[in-house]
Amino acid sequence: MSKTTAHIISHSHWDREWYLPFEKHRYYLVKLMDDLLEKLESDPEYKSFHLDGQTIAVDDYLEIKPEKRELLKKYIEENKIIIGPWYILQDAFLTSAEANVRNLIIGMHDAEKFGSFSKLGYFPDTFGVYGQAPQMLQQAGISTATFGRGVKPTGFNNMVSDSVNFESPFSELEWQSPDGSSVLGILLANWYSNGNEVPTSEEEAKQFWEQKLADARKYASTPHLLYMNGCDHQPLQKDLPEAIRMAKDLYPEIDFVHSNFADYMEAVQKNLPENLQTVQGELRNQRTDGWSTLVNTASARIYLKQMNHLCQIKLERLAEPLSTFAYMLGEEYPEDYLRFAWKQLMQNHPHDSICGCSVDEVHEEMVTRFKKVDQMTDMIIQEQIEKLTNKIEINAPAGYSHAKPLVVFNTVGHERHTVIEKVIDYERVYFRDMSFTKIPDYLKGKVLPELAIVNASGEVQAASIEDAGVEFGYDLPDDAFRQPYFARKLKLTFATDKLPAMGYQTYFLVEKQEATEEVLMIKNDRVIENNHLKISVHSNGSYDIEHKGSGKTYYHVGGYENTSDIGNEYMFKKGTNEKPYTTSALKANIQILENNAARAMMEITHKWEIPVSAAAELEDMKDRLVWHRDREAGRSEKMTTLVLKTILTLGKESEGLAVKVTIDNTAKDHRLRVLYPTSLQTDHHLAESAFEIVQRPNKPEVEWENPSFDHHQQSFASLSDGEFGLTVATKGLHEYEVLEDQTTLAVTVLRSVSELGDWGYFPTPEAQCLGTQTAEWFVIPHEGNAIEAKVYEQAYDFQTPVVCRQAEIKAGSIPTNNSFINWNSDGLVFTSLKMGEKQDDIIMRFYNPADAEKYLSIESPHIADYYTSNIIEEKLDKVGETYANIPVSKYKIMTVAMEGRK
Repeated sequence: MSKTTAHIISHSHWDREWYLPFEKHRYYLVKLMDDLLEKLESDPEYKSFHLDGQTIAVDDYLEIKPEKRELLKKYIEENKIIIGPWYILQDAFLTSAEANVRNLIIGMHDAEKFGSFSKLGYFPDTFGVYGQAPQMLQQAGISTATFGRGVKPTGFNNMVSDSVNFESPFSELEWQSPDGSSVLGILLANWYSNGNEVPTSEEEAKQFWEQKLADARKYASTPHLLYMNGCDHQPLQKDLPEAIRMAKDLYPEIDFVHSNFADYMEAVQKNLPENLQTVQGELRNQRTDGWSTLVNTASARIYLKQMNHLCQIKLERLAEPLSTFAYMLGEEYPEDYLRFAWKQLMQNHPHDSICGCSVDEVHEEMVTRFKKVDQMTDMIIQEQIEKLTNKIEINAPAGYSHAKPLVVFNTVGHERHTVIEKVIDYERVYFRDMSFTKIPDYLKGKVLPELAIVNASGEVQAASIEDAGVEFGYDLPDDAFRQPYFARKLKLTFATDKLPAMGYQTYFLVEKQEATEEVLMIKNDRVIENNHLKISVHSNGSYDIEHKGSGKTYYHVGGYENTSDIGNEYMFKKGTNEKPYTTSALKANIQILENNAARAMMEITHKWEIPVSAAAELEDMKDRLVWHRDREAGRSEKMTTLVLKTILTLGKESEGLAVKVTIDNTAKDHRLRVLYPTSLQTDHHLAESAFEIVQRPNKPEVEWENPSFDHHQQSFASLSDGEFGLTVATKGLHEYEVLEDQTTLAVTVLRSVSELGDWGYFPTPEAQCLGTQTAEWFVIPHEGNAIEAKVYEQAYDFQTPVVCRQAEIKAGSIPTNNSFINWNSDGLVFTSLKMGEKQDDIIMRFYNPADAEKYLSIESPHIADYYTSNIIEEKLDKVGETYANIPVSKYKIMTVAMEGRK
């Protein structure tokens, strides 16, 4: 038996923003870093410091103290200050799969400039971790991970509590992804502060170590015990060398060392027992009482999640693929702009930030960052589609002499139908050509001809064309001063043909040649219908969805439920024995908003009386720091009117129903959910996570005590009995629950709370989310389960808009309709198309969601050679020239590197 070694690792868990805004926390970070550098300079006994697994702390420090760069670099190169591999410590479930990858890539990239980085998957305080993390880490050359949550029960103040059903009896375990990839996982069983503030006096040190040694040995499988010398925003323990010398004197049989994770992991791996437990997939604290999972951060400040969703979509599914298409045609890739946008976005991804569990000042600053990302990506998208459109040869369809072209770009990895809504300039008059005071009347006085939308073959599309008036606009030429104008605007709504994957099609606004009969989608005031679905709306605002392909109908879906929430930003808690309010007995106002051959829209308005807030006793409980689990407070007797306006939209070829609700939120301390009862007989369901469509049980484990059993999802959650299924995809709504009553899928659309929670009382009035709030989702009935039905394609279509640009008749070098990459697969999920971070390879990433091998066939006239790659985009084995056929094993995350033709 090896001698017991106590590995003391100095660190400070650095939440950039949390109970203080960023600049106030940074003020303390600079003090910490100054102290650390001074200590390393003056005391050779102080061996190393783990800088929380993230490189952004280095950036934050050097912005204030740029003169310390070389000294900092010296100690990083010497592995005395250990940084990375992440850029930030992200929330794993509320950021996209690609955002998790970019966090790792950019973290490693930035750390390499300083000479060294940690090869440890560091998740010290992450609120659970996705199941594909081991595979992702292994592909990045990382074979070990550590985490503070997800495996064993944790309770108040993050202390481990006993349970007979631990996933692992040890802190050390094998953590395995669905594909079989695994890493050595270390649970911080006694939290990441179990070696904090080690005493130097004999009496205090003996008392300290007697308890700490017993706590660590309780869960350790080897004689190597881990002690984390730090905590949240912990100042440097300057007298640690003295404290270690005292410990050695007290316990000569134990080797106390000022250690680091690399040495600790190496020692542990040499001494692991044969009966090490394997933990598979997600780490979500399911073997607990359910009160400390922090899952309800998924619904705290939903507006943040919606802004994040929009920014991720614009970066991953629009700006990057469009820029890659343009690069394939010889244009420069906007690498610097994209990296800037990604870094700005990821600064909103730390768990206390994106989870919405900080003070109001933090989240106000987040909104500004999101807006910056949105502005930058809009400019990238605008420039790239202009470059692409300029290369397309566009000729008017035969028989149409005055055609106005519209190029529609589809950036997702599959063909799709959609409905375009686009406001175009029908005619412009520049100020240089006419007095600006006369232009509006001139344009308004012109009579519009009868117009239609046709495709490149001249086939008429289902469309609605409306006069949108006259508006001011301007051009900003690259080589001249700004050019103002007025334009006569038209609003076009039209259904496309099937758009090619990773390509484009051209349509034309033309003068109508002959009258056509318009087939309306609403035949009466309560029914919307296309070839796939029939939606019948009831007087209370709920509706039936008939799936014509299978004959299955889901009845009385889409009603709303409202309960109190006397919890906090971390956790939902409703009053005991409280009966929810529902819209089932309300009479709704129902009206048609739009009805044409391309699209139909119906608005449902509820005016709903609910309590204005929780009862007064909640304020007293918050003041006394009563833990959320132990709170009991009713709802106020005072009522307020909650106005909900729900718009149902069905496109001509849509296989799902789009829903958008606008809420005038006048209530506090409550949660609002939309309900989809399915009556499907099943004990499990599917939900999208990072690089995975994961199966979860509908009911919790035996230890669970919380009446709620909420979950995270990325894009959708889905129920199926094997024959029929119903999926709800969302835009930034990440919380759902499967209710036992009628196997109902409940999606949270609003949660209003008033405090941060955790270790003190931090009021957060803006977390009540008062005023106008919106939410969007997409309801997809189907046959089989979500993987078999490829429902992810429809979910991504709902989330990812096509991009439409007005063009001109002109010559060009590429066809009127085209695909840049021909992709054929039998069930792979496409996640990104971009340029490599280090070399000029075109990078495509996708994954296999099924438990069987799939195949990809890929071909492009713009690609010369194809290689397999990994998550950090290193080029591996050559798999084809001109085209490639690639097998993809079950649950595999696959990256392909492609060399463009010179």
